[in-house]
Amino acid sequence: MRNFDLTPLMRSTVGFDHLSRLVDSALNNDGATTYPPYNIEKLGEDDYQVTMAVAGFAPEELSVTVQDGTLLITGRSLDDVNERRFLHQGIAKRAFERRFELAETIKVGDAHFENGLLQIDLKRVIPDHKKPRNIDIRAPKAETRVMETTNA
Repeated sequence: MRNFDLTPLMRSTVGFDHLSRLVDSALNNDGATTYPPYNIEKLGEDDYQVTMAVAGFAPEELSVTVQDGTLLITGRSLDDVNERRFLHQGIAKRAFERRFELAETIKVGDAHFENGLLQIDLKRVIPDHKKPRNIDIRAPKAETRVMETTNA
């Protein structure tokens, strides 16, 4: 695997210290599993939704947590009281942990569970101090000079 040196990029940017951490996190996901499958959908200008297929799980076996800009979704199977004997078990109900790195402006909303799909609403909220604003340009007032003219 290649190591990337972001030092030249960091010389010309300010406030992107977390970029190195994000790149390292993305590159170190060699053994990343594709279970459970999920979609990330853009619903509108500032609205997003993560939909995860969690067939076989009950809502109480799932956990959605947000901490330090990371959305963490975990699934842990509770022990079945009735010991079931499967002749074939095609529905994978194995424990999982899925992380999503969120931008500072993304806020996690509600989570819904229906028909084996977990849906998590996300919204981009830009605080007033981060919105673009126009800066007035001030210039000293020019003195008005009047040239005297003489009537001949």
